Amino acid sequence: MLKITLVCFAALAFFDRINGHSYHLGGCPDVEPQRSFDMKKMLGIWYAIEKTDTASTCVVYNFTQTDEPNEYELVQTSQHFILKYTPIKHIYRYTGKLTVPDLSVPSKMSVNFPLSLRVSNFTIVYSDYTTSALIFTCQNLAFANRQSATILSRDKTLEKDTIVKLRDFLSENEIDPHDLSIVSQNNCPKPNSGTSVINIDDETLSAKSAGDVLRGAGNAIASGTEWAIHGVGTVVDKVKGNKNIEEFERV
Repeated sequence: MLKITLVCFAALAFFDRINGHSYHLGGCPDVEPQRSFDMKKMLGIWYAIEKTDTASTCVVYNFTQTDEPNEYELVQTSQHFILKYTPIKHIYRYTGKLTVPDLSVPSKMSVNFPLSLRVSNFTIVYSDYTTSALIFTCQNLAFANRQSATILSRDKTLEKDTIVKLRDFLSENEIDPHDLSIVSQNNCPKPNSGTSVINIDDETLSAKSAGDVLRGAGNAIASGTEWAIHGVGTVVDKVKGNKNIEEFERV
């Protein structure tokens, strides 16, 4: 058990840097969920257009129904914020479980990810099901909370007016929209024999599986670091050309 715990803490410290969150004092804010929400219409692929304090790219959400009633699976894929500056082709896949504790408010759920020590609130603030959506997650900590907002689109781009409207929803709920970072959906790798896939799911909680994940991630980062040493000029040029450089340096 101790071995599993240590491995999970190590994995958590590494992988938490990939997901965009901001930390605030006090408990989670009371965010207004969407009324008359139908989760079945929310299922499927959504592309992240903007997300709280993240330097990751190619962030995609996939909502699917499970065999259990009122339970859903959420698979989030992305590119690691460091490895994206190298030629290493990879996909980071993080799988969580969504549950609806109160059937009268289906847009207000809870989400549990394998490497998260606590369950988080997961609120659908807005969705028209076919074009755009806004989700807000928050996790209560000892004396603070960890929160994240994400603007989603069924396509890889979203009209500016729609983005402004969704940002206004955050402001109305006293969530600072300036914490959002732009998420690039360009040049995203596709799963194939030449792409490394880092899976984080329920099986990761076993010591062997977690160790394999960390070794795989470590090997990928080691390869990326070696490439960076030989091609540091290219990396610097790419970083300088990234308008989200503040997020890259801050993470």
